Amino acid sequence: MKSATVRQLRQEFPRVLALVNAGETVQVTLRGQPVARLTPVKPRRKTPRQWPDFAARLRRIYGSRVLPDSQPLLDHLRGDR
Repeated sequence: MKSATVRQLRQEFPRVLALVNAGETVQVTLRGQPVARLTPVKPRRKTPRQWPDFAARLRRIYGSRVLPDSQPLLDHLRGDR
């Protein structure tokens, strides 16, 4: 664990912050006594969010039925003009 005084923290904050961003824990001391500890935050979860399968849900509800008013929109989305 790295250590920094309150004075160093005030004068060299970008350097101390770089240590914390690199995953290092920094203990802050005042007159030789520890007063605080700066620790990196746990990284956010990197797994992608699982979205519901809306198309499968619609197929389950409506089956193969196509509502009469939606046919022009479907043709447009498919590129059939």
